[in-house]
This record gives sequence, C-alpha cells and structure tokens, in this order.
Amino acid sequence: MNADRTAGRRRLPPLLAAAALLLPLAAIGQGAQTLDTASFTVRIVPHCEEGEVACNRVEYLGTSKKTGKSLRLAGSTRHAPCADGVTPCRFLGYVFRNRGVTYFVGEDGQLLVTRGDQVLVKESGTWR
Repeated sequence: MNADRTAGRRRLPPLLAAAALLLPLAAIGQGAQTLDTASFTVRIVPHCEEGEVACNRVEYLGTSKKTGKSLRLAGSTRHAPCADGVTPCRFLGYVFRNRGVTYFVGEDGQLLVTRGDQVLVKESGTWR
C-alpha cells in the first residue's frame, strides 16, 4: 500500500531533505539584527511576516560583555504615529519590559534601560 502512495514521487537525497526541514527555522531568524555596545551584545529577532509595519512578536537576546549573563525578553516594535495619531509611521526601535524595567533598543543604535524615571543603562552601539 505504501508503494502505491509513493509511486511517481521522487525521494530527496538525505542531505537535501535535512536542508529542506531546516529552511522554516532559518526563516524565523530572517531580519535578525545584532547591536553591539560597549557593555552589551543585543540580538533582536522579529517573528512577524515580512512587510508587517508593526510587530508584536519580537525577541530580545541580550548578553553582558562583563559578566556573560544573558537575558531573553519578548517585546514589540515602536513607531511614531502618523498625522492621524493612530497609524504607525516612522520606525523608532523596539520595546521590551521585564519586572518594572523597560528596555528600548533604538534604530539609531541606542540601548536605553530604565526603571520608571531612573536610567539604568544608556549606551550607543553599532548595528551589524
């Protein structure tokens, strides 16, 4: 019975079949960017469809260059509103929140970490 189902189909070589399985995983990281500052390496991974203006499924993977400790957060994109006050226009960066602390990663390479009005980290870096 299995022979009837597979009749006429060609099997992929094992290496090619494995690569085909990994393609969806590679697409998840598409659009990922890394920000390097003096003290941190921050990898931003959007998990939204290409072409979406606003994305509420963005991942922050930050690593301290001093301690080696890492932090993973979920967040979203941040945009300046258009003239109508509702529609997202100019892209500003990404926002993540964790236990009263806000992490803002700007498109200009700024990493700003705040708790209320207190600035915990403010560094500029380079996107790569």
